Amino acid sequence: MQVIYDITDWLWANVIGYTLLGVGLYFTIRLKFPQVKHFFRAIRTMKKSVQGDDGGVSGFGTLMAALGGQLGTGSLVGVSSALFIGGPGAIFWMWMTALFGMIVSFSETVLGQAFRVKDKDGNYQGGPAYYIEKGLRNKPLAIIISFLYVLGIGIAIASIQTNSIANAFTGVVNIHPIIPGIIVVILAFLVTIGGMQRLANVSTFIVPLMVVVYFSVVLYIVVINFAYIPTIFGAIFESAFTGKSAVGGVVGWTVAEAFRSGVARGMFSNDAGNGSAAIMHASADVKHPVDQGFLGMIGTFITTIIICTATALAILMTGALESGQDGILLLQTAFGSVLGSLGSWIVFFAMFLFGFTTLLADMHYGESNLTYIFKERKKIPILVFRVVLAMILVLASVVKLNVIWAAVDLILGMIVFINVLSLMLLFKYVRYIYQHYFREVERGNENPRWDYDLDITKINLSDVDDPHYKKVAKNSVEI
Repeated sequence: MQVIYDITDWLWANVIGYTLLGVGLYFTIRLKFPQVKHFFRAIRTMKKSVQGDDGGVSGFGTLMAALGGQLGTGSLVGVSSALFIGGPGAIFWMWMTALFGMIVSFSETVLGQAFRVKDKDGNYQGGPAYYIEKGLRNKPLAIIISFLYVLGIGIAIASIQTNSIANAFTGVVNIHPIIPGIIVVILAFLVTIGGMQRLANVSTFIVPLMVVVYFSVVLYIVVINFAYIPTIFGAIFESAFTGKSAVGGVVGWTVAEAFRSGVARGMFSNDAGNGSAAIMHASADVKHPVDQGFLGMIGTFITTIIICTATALAILMTGALESGQDGILLLQTAFGSVLGSLGSWIVFFAMFLFGFTTLLADMHYGESNLTYIFKERKKIPILVFRVVLAMILVLASVVKLNVIWAAVDLILGMIVFINVLSLMLLFKYVRYIYQHYFREVERGNENPRWDYDLDITKINLSDVDDPHYKKVAKNSVEI
């Protein structure tokens, strides 16, 4: 197991972290800082996307489902683990991952929309496997990343959800963790068998509620500890570049530890770079890929800049980091120090709702990639996947968290490497679609419409007014 720890540490500290931030910076410069320039347009787009185009799954619904996947353990356990491993400086690198990750998420979502296909049930399927096959014409690589998604997200990350929920429950009730693990698995499967529409509906109800409640509690902790804010932010910036010790503590962290844990857990919290959110966003019925791209961008902002920062402030302001706890128990220590036993219960309910919606999303990602691999022969593989996953999720409730994190980091590292390389090669299509959208806006059309039957690989990308855009179209591919 130590070998896996060493490999993942080296990958994230020396390869994945720099690659992800570098690609995000490159995309930001090429598109002229859209995450800043068009931030408020993205907010307006979110408000307009409550209803799906032509009565399908709405953009807002898929955003809530994607947020359900992003707001889970990444925003709670991920932040706690980042602070435990990398100290306060890890939060700075989480912010950097979010800033440049916003444009990476935008690009993934746009490609997921542009290269999506419609299955025989009338549902849209998309994501990295589809844009790698159709955009790069590389089906073997698409199949490889699909298997990695099934293992890394559909199983490994899903396992973190049941583990964290079960441990949060044992933090307030004296019960064996396998019991809440079984209950969570049963509830999750009751939702997922209803398909994407039910997942979107459940997430649309749960996600906004849990964000408001959780943020309100953290805001209370911040207000009563307001005097510590300058010290906390000073520690975050100092630790990010000098590796100094925590506020008032004697335990020190290196800059490398802060960078590695901040980038890894930051990416885990918002999915930027791993392409999984693009799978969810591809199912939305919207007029233009850029509209959904904006929602993907907002999702990254909400998860890391707002929720992860709130979690970090709660831990740092209460001094809980000095307790030596890790994962969800660290956050319960922080809340408990201010609110007593009520704080532990609040964290449990937050972890249950956050983790439950994440589990739903992770299961969807696994099944979506099995659909890509097996197509019309998907029923038996998906059935086998559900049975095996149910057993693994129950067992995961009693496995040590660091063992699961090691598997997640290793597989996600491979996924991010393949996906980010693909994004670089396909960025020309992102740029073209982006230019097409704003060319229409400049002409007075505030609601641009994209031709989803278009084969974008066959048009003149140097001219968004190319008449070929109107002429070249293919029927939706059925799987």
